[in-house]
Amino acid sequence: MTEAPRPPSLVQRLLRTVLLPLGLMWVAGTVVSFAVAQYFAQHAFDRSLLDDAYLLSAHVRPEHGQLTLDLTPKEVNTILYDQDETMYFSVRGPDGQVLAGDPGLAPNAHSGPAYEFADIAFAGKILRSVTLHNGLPARFDVVVAQTTNERNAVLRELMFYSLLPQIALLALLWAWLRRSIRRDVQPLSTLQKALGNRSSEDLSPVPTEASTRDLQALGLAINALLQRLDRSIRAQKEFAGNVAHELRTPLAGIRALAEYGLGHAEPEVWRQQLVAIAGSEVRATSLVDRLLAMAVAAEAESGLRLQPLALDAAVRDCVLRFIRRADEAGVDLGARGIDQPVWVAAEPTLLDGILTNLIDNALRYGVSASVAEPAVTVAVEQAGDEVRLSVQDNGPGAPHEQQVELADRGTQGEAGQLLGQGAGLGLALVAQYARLMNARMALRSGEDGRGWVCEITFRAVASPAS
Repeated sequence: MTEAPRPPSLVQRLLRTVLLPLGLMWVAGTVVSFAVAQYFAQHAFDRSLLDDAYLLSAHVRPEHGQLTLDLTPKEVNTILYDQDETMYFSVRGPDGQVLAGDPGLAPNAHSGPAYEFADIAFAGKILRSVTLHNGLPARFDVVVAQTTNERNAVLRELMFYSLLPQIALLALLWAWLRRSIRRDVQPLSTLQKALGNRSSEDLSPVPTEASTRDLQALGLAINALLQRLDRSIRAQKEFAGNVAHELRTPLAGIRALAEYGLGHAEPEVWRQQLVAIAGSEVRATSLVDRLLAMAVAAEAESGLRLQPLALDAAVRDCVLRFIRRADEAGVDLGARGIDQPVWVAAEPTLLDGILTNLIDNALRYGVSASVAEPAVTVAVEQAGDEVRLSVQDNGPGAPHEQQVELADRGTQGEAGQLLGQGAGLGLALVAQYARLMNARMALRSGEDGRGWVCEITFRAVASPAS
């Protein structure tokens, strides 16, 4: 299998992108400059040739009824002298007869202009000629021609001395661009090495110093990606640790119940152990659901859309779901402040998660044997543009310093530890849900230091119907 050709480097691509158009423009400019120079050089030589023709025509005079050139050969040579070129001339009368000069040097056909230039072949050479048509006082033609060695040499020198500096400048431009581009893309190479040499576990930020805003923006984008990956990996590790830690207790309990049942032969003992195993499985399932909810909440920070929700209706529905469980536990579960509509900016699933976890925690840990009539109260209170949702119990409560720790993931209160149930994740979920909905959570002790209160403060909004 043939190996695919390696793509060019960024420096090569930039040099090619910059220098190729510059080279084409340079070639086009050189061609145009040479054409302009050739035109003016040709014009200068032609003008000199025309001056010679006018000088000769000035010495053509009628004599005895005929036209004659009143110049001696020496005078003609003096007029037409050129140290680099060979000069030819002829003077012809009205009927075409040669008055002087080379008989084979014929004039151009008269087509209107007083003089005409042409490239002709004469005596085995390519000559530049001018034909001067003179009509006063008698018609005659003067033809002057010369070889083109000098003008060709001038054009070659002009091309050489114009091309050489431009080639030198283009080479200097190439060297300067190559050095500048290499310097500007050096931070990109540094960034590549920094990322290529680090281990998969190293998610620390990369250096963002760069010579251009684009490279700096690239470094900042990579660092933002590394931060998101770091948060995601830490959340996954934390989730795995929570699962491993929190499932150990219910699984160990299920195994102990099964071993105890297997150690007895009475069916009634088996039945009791199976009921206990079923209850432990329910708690383990609930634990897994909460752990998954915590992971989802951590990933839901982007794209979450809040909407107006009726908090009174949500509280009413959630309390009704827990009434039977509260009655079985002998807890007086009630609600206050839901007799009139109260609207908040929230997300339905997260709001239901807050209510469910707060009431569940209160029923689990807010029951104390020292309290004759255990009670859990859910209250809704609006003050200005804020709405406070609170869940209060009259159980054992918790010290102030422990209340601060309870909002951290995996922290249980003393009652939960004594009961050996729950995951200590309820309030962590509540805190996470509240933060995602731009709400505030606060923990405090209840009246007379009995029980405790969890408050969630939402932003009040107008009813959608208003």
